This record gives sequence, structure tokens and C-alpha cells, in this order.
Amino acid sequence: MRAGRGGSPVPARELFRDTTFPASDSSLFFNLSTPLAQFREDITWRRPQEICASPRLFPDNPWEGQVKQGLLGDCWFLCACAALQKSRNLLDQVIPPGQPSWSDQEYRGSFTCRIWQFGHWVEVTTDDRLPCLAGRLCFSRCQREDVFWLPLLEKVYAKVYGSYEHLWAGQVADALVDLTGGLAERWNLKDLAAASDQQSPPGSLERRTCRQLLHLKDRCSISCSVLSPRAGARELGEFHAFIVSDLRELQSPTGQGILLLRIHNPWGRRCWQGLWREGGEGWSQVDAAEAAELLSQLQEGEFWVEEEEFLREFDEVTIGYPVTEAGHLQSLYTEKVLCHTRALPGAWVKGQSAGGCRNNSGFPSNPKFWLRVSEPSEVYVAVLQRPRMHMADWAGRTQALVGDNQTSWSPASFQGKDYQAVGLHIWKVEKRRVSLPRVLSTPPVAGTVCHAYDREVHLHCELSPGYYLAVPSTFLKDVSGQFLLRVFSTGRVSLSAVRAVAKSVAPGAAVPTGEWGIVQLRGSWRAGQTAGGSRNFASYPTNPCLPFSVPEGPGPRCVRLTLHQHCRLSNSEFHPIGFHVFQVLEGGESQGTPPLLKQEPLLSCVPHCYAQEVSRLCLLPAGTYRIVPSTYLPDTEGAFTVTIATRIDRPSIHSQEMLGQSLQEVSIMAVMKS
Repeated sequence: MRAGRGGSPVPARELFRDTTFPASDSSLFFNLSTPLAQFREDITWRRPQEICASPRLFPDNPWEGQVKQGLLGDCWFLCACAALQKSRNLLDQVIPPGQPSWSDQEYRGSFTCRIWQFGHWVEVTTDDRLPCLAGRLCFSRCQREDVFWLPLLEKVYAKVYGSYEHLWAGQVADALVDLTGGLAERWNLKDLAAASDQQSPPGSLERRTCRQLLHLKDRCSISCSVLSPRAGARELGEFHAFIVSDLRELQSPTGQGILLLRIHNPWGRRCWQGLWREGGEGWSQVDAAEAAELLSQLQEGEFWVEEEEFLREFDEVTIGYPVTEAGHLQSLYTEKVLCHTRALPGAWVKGQSAGGCRNNSGFPSNPKFWLRVSEPSEVYVAVLQRPRMHMADWAGRTQALVGDNQTSWSPASFQGKDYQAVGLHIWKVEKRRVSLPRVLSTPPVAGTVCHAYDREVHLHCELSPGYYLAVPSTFLKDVSGQFLLRVFSTGRVSLSAVRAVAKSVAPGAAVPTGEWGIVQLRGSWRAGQTAGGSRNFASYPTNPCLPFSVPEGPGPRCVRLTLHQHCRLSNSEFHPIGFHVFQVLEGGESQGTPPLLKQEPLLSCVPHCYAQEVSRLCLLPAGTYRIVPSTYLPDTEGAFTVTIATRIDRPSIHSQEMLGQSLQEVSIMAVMKS
């Protein structure tokens, strides 16, 4: 307490405490499965002004703000943070300017960041209490320990994921997407090297790959990873990610080109013992002045490697797509601006739209999208999986949402290995009304090489004007999940979901022969209870609403729907009867959706007829439905039977799909002590 005017006590200013991500073990640990658990009793929480005398958010010298890894195995996230250091626009997007500093009167102990999640920028606020050991930051830090943008952003990201321990192991590509809202691409260097052995001249493919990096270095974030180091070369670590901070092309005295890559180790130490280490023999191949200049540029944790060493020692390169000042992505290959974007959510629903890969007869039941290309375009189409988790774990954590979506999500309680193997295929069609089985049995114009256990897969295509059918799928059938389909294009495009359409079979048409599955549903109309009458009356929703489903197949199923009334009238007259069929769409019966019977029916058997039995033969796509039998007038009593006969198809297999390798997570698996 302090004295106010007139001597009255004024309470001291209270600093914000985030109760949804508290300074406790619940924010640190998920299941105590990592080496972090050994520090459980020693970690304390301190605000920046309790860690150093003059905390600041950003440094004056860019190098002072470079990333440095602590006890947490989140090198994959720290490497993605390098993208923010390359672009002021991205940095301002993720860390909004104008936040009070620790010396301001407005300072209240809170910090806000934006993280891109499933199509929207989510604004997340937390307090600035940070985990410490012996009074120093124990997780990420900047080169200058009085600079706090990185540990604060790391805390926000840990909040999004559920805990700090959830950040142990992950993909650089996933973090890049979360921090940019764009795309990221992974190159397997070992696959490229193996392919080049079969080509001439030797090494051409590797050199072309690294030449691409040379052109991309100033425009986007580049990182590299070691997954399984060679015997005797473990100084780089295992499952560890690095930042490619620079590339230089030099000439040897003989005129031979030498490509050098400057690597930044988030551990903050120089671990390289190759030919181009300080004092190594490699520098004798170039001009002494150039060698001195490049060596003088090295900061803590950095080292130079030559192209051949790089391809031999590292396993993978991850590249974040450049983002322009206007917020558009640029192609990695042509540098063209992908200024036209579209996105739609979708879902694989077990028994309805989870048809599996092209090996499965149910493949045509997968979600389908129309992509219309208006002009010759370079197009990227991406499928982003939505993690399976408990939404309650995230309730109340997000302070606000940017955009129209009012439902936040996070990968809390989620591990990368639980992603489904997903793929994407695209077919060109002459018009939007096509024979689906015929189209899907032909080779696609583009498709993923295999179904991969990645959070996001994408295709790069050069497409001519016209209509295209895009089909995302999981490798296994009947695997439920949600996804976001994203399109980035140099030319004008439109994207829409293919809606299921019921087709009537012409009157008098022959009933297809073959096997039929029969289901019978009995019910009754009771006055004042279930005799609601036709749709002309407000009481219509009280009619019996009977569920049925159509299993997946190579296309719409032939279904005969029959309503039979059990006549009890002495003169053998019949009530006028009919029925409507409604389709239950994904989430269609959830809160906030108009009641099903107030929507337009998918098909109808009307007008109501004075007959003992009415019937419709139709083609229905796989899905869940409700049939509502009714009399014409309300309060007309009677009993009925609804018969649903579905033709059983046994289609052939058109192709053989492959399953990609399991997701390889990048992490430091040994605790680094500073």
C-alpha cells in the first residue's frame, strides 16, 4: 500500500495473472515424458523486470535478438521464428506493435500475440511470468538476455499447444505455417542425392537444389535438419533443426565455383568439425581476404559448410514461402505473386465421406471440391489437417479471434504421430455435370506421390482455364477428421464444395437387378402428437422423423423408398399420404443450425395421394438422412411402414495408392545445460 492524496491509502497496481495458463506445473508439463521433468522442482516463474534491470522487447542490433535454445526441445519452433526476423511485416502481424513496455505507466503485465490457426489469425494474451532456473530463463532466450520477444512468443505458443512440454518435438514446417499463415515446403536431401546418382552430369541435381536456396535466401526462411547423423559425426546432434542464415558462392583460384552455407545452431555453440571450420583446410581453396571476411561474420553458434558437406551431413531442408508486404505468398519456383486465395473447410465422416484412398471402392464418397480456373495460372492446392483433440481443453484461453470464425482450436493433448496419412488428387473435367465414377477412374492431372503423415500436404500445378475436381482423402477408409482446403493462385480462381444431389429415376424405368439391402421402419400418426399433416401446416415438424443411411460406394446408390399405410377404414378408402427426405449434413444437427424439418427437403414424394402405398426410386449419395412420412391434413390417425431398399454395388479397384513414411519430428532429445 502507498499513501494517496490526503493520506488515504491507494492499493498498489496489480499485474495481470493468466488463470487459463497459470504459472504452475499444468502449463509446464503434459505427461512428464520428456527430460524436462527432472527440473520440475527447480523451475520458478519470474517477470522480465525480476530477471534483469532494464528489460526490452526488441534489441537495437538485430543479432542481439537472434534465437537461442534452452532446456526445451523446441528447436523446430525457434527455427521458424527466424522468418519473423527476416520480415518486419510478419513480425508486426505476429507481435502487434504498441504494446506497453515494462517502464510504461500502461504496463499491466500482459503480452499479446497472433498465431495463425486453421484459416484465421487467433489473438492470444498471456501474462509475462516466464519459467526460470536459478533466476535465469530456462527455455528460449535471445543472444542478449534482456531482450524478451522470443521467450514471450514461446510462452504464447506453448499456451496454444497446451503446455511447454507439448512443444518438445515437432516440424519446422508446421510452426512456419502458424507464424505466417502461408505454406512451407520440405526437401529430402537424401532422396535428391540418390536421384542424382542416376543422372549426368554427377551432382547436377544437388547443385540445382542448392542454387535454388541461393536465390531464396533473402526472401524467405530456410532451415535444415539432422535426423540420423552418420557414425562419427554426432556433433550435430540427432533430430535437431538448424537455421540457414546465409549462402555465398565463391570462386577457387582454378575458377571452380564453391557454394558455402552459414548454419546457425539454436544451441548457441559451434559444433562443426568439418573442412570449413575456423582454421580448417577448406579456407585454403579461396582468397584469403574473402575467407577472413566470411569468418568474421560468424556469430555465436554459427559455422560455414560447403555444399557437398551440407548434402552429406544434413537430411532435410524446410523453406517457408516468401510473403509480400501486401500479405500474398510468392512462388518458390517462379517468384510470381500468388495473389488469389480461396479456402473451404471439409470433413471425412465415418460411414459417409471417409472413403479412403483410391485403392478403396469408397473413394468417390470422399469430400469433393470444384476448382474453377479463369486464366492460365500457377496454382498451389493444400490440405491442412485439423488435429483431433478435446475442445474443452482450449475453452476460455483465446482472448479474441481475428476474422469470421468464432470457434478457436489448438493442438492441445495432441502428438504429431496421430496425424492421419492424407493425400490430394485433382482431375480436369469438361463441365461440372460429370459421371463421377468415370472421372475418378481416369488418371488425375495432379496428385500427391503418396499419402503422408504430415499436418499439411500440397500440390504445385500449372493449370489451364477450366473446371477441376479436387478430392482430399485419408489413406485408410472410415477415418474421421476435419481439414481446410486452401488454394493459392497467380490467376483468378473460385472454389466450392460439391454438394450431394439426389436423382430421381424416370417413372417406368426398370428396377436394377442385383442384391438389395432392405430396412423396414414402422410408425404411426397420432392426433395432437405425431399427426402433423403436410408442409402447408405449422404442425408439420411433429410428424415421425425416421433415420436411415446410405453406405459409401463408387457413386450415388440406387434407393427405393416406399410408404405403406395400414388401412383401417371400413369402406377401404385411404388417407392422402406422401413423404419428404432430408439430408443430415456434417454438423447439421448441432446447435445454431436451423431445425432440419424447416429446411428444404432433398427429395419429395408429393402431392399426397389417396393410395395405400407410394414409392420413389432415386439415386442417393452416401450419407445420413431422415424420412418424414405424413398425411395431408393434421390430426389424421393411422399406422404405416416405411421400406428402404438399397442396391448393393460391388465395384472394381482402379489404382494402387502408396503410404508415405511416418512423420519424423525434429527435436533435441538431450537436455542442454548452459
